[in-house]
Amino acid sequence: MNFKKNSWKLAGLFALVASTVALVAPTVNSQGTPTVRIDGSSTVYPITEAVAEEFQDLKSNRVRVTVGISGTGGGFKKFCIGETDISDASRPIKDKEKALCAKNGIEYMAIPVAYDAITVVVNNNNTWATDVTVDELKTMWSPASEGTISTWNQVNSAWPNQPLVLYGPGADSGTFDYFTKKVNGKSGASRTDYTPSEDYNVLVQGVARDPKAIAYFGLSYYLENQGSLKAVAINGVTPSLT
Repeated sequence: MNFKKNSWKLAGLFALVASTVALVAPTVNSQGTPTVRIDGSSTVYPITEAVAEEFQDLKSNRVRVTVGISGTGGGFKKFCIGETDISDASRPIKDKEKALCAKNGIEYMAIPVAYDAITVVVNNNNTWATDVTVDELKTMWSPASEGTISTWNQVNSAWPNQPLVLYGPGADSGTFDYFTKKVNGKSGASRTDYTPSEDYNVLVQGVARDPKAIAYFGLSYYLENQGSLKAVAINGVTPSLT
């Protein structure tokens, strides 16, 4: 499905990211049990996991559903060579991915599932980064900052001279694509000296353990972990479901 430009809205940094699921018909048998194989976006994972559990209960476990987290790009790679039946995605499928699907005879349809918001978070003991500008985020995450911007006070002189510890989605993530485009001006443009993971729970745990850490990921992961994380306002805009 092609998304119109007005389907994408930006309030500060909290961009509404369309989460889609691409579907294909066939399933495979695993030791005689029909299996539906799903992989892809960490953002869509909580929804997919819940639906998969309900579906298996409904079918009295006569159908097996596997759900993986390899990121939007990683999910499309598997999907377009026939390794999965459903691909979770937090962005539309790219032309090169469409071409790979066509090459392998994979026909599909895309179904919009939900909208999510990218949220920047810090540790509960971080008392300084309560409101961050997009320019400050660019200073943190720009490719030019790699090896040069390593402390908080290099981003903002009012902030402490403490190590800047960065966590974020990996390069296969649709959230990574969107964040880097909106913050750094080009999709995929990012410093690489940070801790990446397609499993956002790893990012949550990293920031929750370290007062010097900052990360970005889907709003739902923040909402599930509000007791151990603080959401950062961006250009004065705080994350909200409204």
